[in-house]
Amino acid sequence: MTFNPLEQRGIPLDRQIRNWRELDVTPIDPDHCDPYTRCRIITMNGIEVEAIMFSHQLARNTVDPEVKRQLAQVRYIEAQQQKAVNWLLPGVSSVLETTIAYEQVAVDLTAWVARMEPDPYLKQAYQFGVLEDFDHLYRYANLYEMIEHRKAESIVDQLTEVMPGRPTKFHHRAPADNVRDPYDRTRTDPLSKLHALTILSAEQQTMNFYMNTGPTYMEPIARQLYQEIGLIEEEHVTHYESLVDPGETWWEQLVNHEYNECYLYYSFMEQESDPKVRAVWELHLNMELEHLHVACDLMRRHDGREPQEVLAPQLPNVLTFEPNKAYLRELLATQIDLTTLGAGYVRDAHERFERMQEQIHGGEEPPSERVMAQHDQAFGREYRLETEGEHPDPALREK
Repeated sequence: MTFNPLEQRGIPLDRQIRNWRELDVTPIDPDHCDPYTRCRIITMNGIEVEAIMFSHQLARNTVDPEVKRQLAQVRYIEAQQQKAVNWLLPGVSSVLETTIAYEQVAVDLTAWVARMEPDPYLKQAYQFGVLEDFDHLYRYANLYEMIEHRKAESIVDQLTEVMPGRPTKFHHRAPADNVRDPYDRTRTDPLSKLHALTILSAEQQTMNFYMNTGPTYMEPIARQLYQEIGLIEEEHVTHYESLVDPGETWWEQLVNHEYNECYLYYSFMEQESDPKVRAVWELHLNMELEHLHVACDLMRRHDGREPQEVLAPQLPNVLTFEPNKAYLRELLATQIDLTTLGAGYVRDAHERFERMQEQIHGGEEPPSERVMAQHDQAFGREYRLETEGEHPDPALREK
């Protein structure tokens, strides 16, 4: 069934503010929920945070007080949505358990987008990034067993494998080599714009989460690992945000944000297994339909263009959380040794890469390597979850 959000009307804006009782959502049960329900919650939290921060930036860059007021009205409702979504996460989960779920999002969301992306250059950007998040999941899973004496399969279930990706210590690149070439807004597929904004928002939220939660640990190795991977998440945000055409006007970006929220809430509503969570997705979709119409009116007024010039005529196939094991294993077998040079990718370590490695590591092993050494010392092995057989790269198979 096709769904065109431009042809749908949602809840009128003046009826969207919720009271405290309505915002006091029941959190999911971490021991009995579908792991992908938690992934959808984490994703939509990142999407809502990006929508709020973008609206703030737009408000700071317009002199029109009426536009500021319209943005403030929608933004307050977006803030309520963000609270309702993020508060679906259970308070009983530790920061590290939530971290592992964040990395499951990064792995399976980015892998799905890479599979579906029509532009070869953008596809390669997602393929490159996902192998790094895959390794972060592996490092955090070993830290989890070491600190909390539990296994990551209690969080990711059997849906996502846990084993080495591109080793984290090789993710530290010269900042200039994290900047990609942008898509051309006048020629790119509208789906590519949605993909770029979705992955950018998810990675940005992961960066924010690690920046704020990393120092809350007492264990030195945990603090150090969050610091290292937090820096890499900053690299990832640079990597993904540079894919977006900087020639998009503020109003074009605004309608892209609102359209993307409609796309994702609709996608998640279609596949959600938890009826209480599904009701949140459905409610927020009906709110976002009206937010989209507000954004479209602003674009017509200030850009003098119709939104149909930049948006897809109907929502694409739903974005789906599902296992991507075979796809990831193919990437592990063929792309694990890539790094970046300028806006492209190479297999050989180059001068800028080696200089950055020397500067950041200072001749010592980074936390991502030391956490593995400490885990091996404590357990006599490393933690892995290899449901489809041994690692596709012989060099990274367990000794």
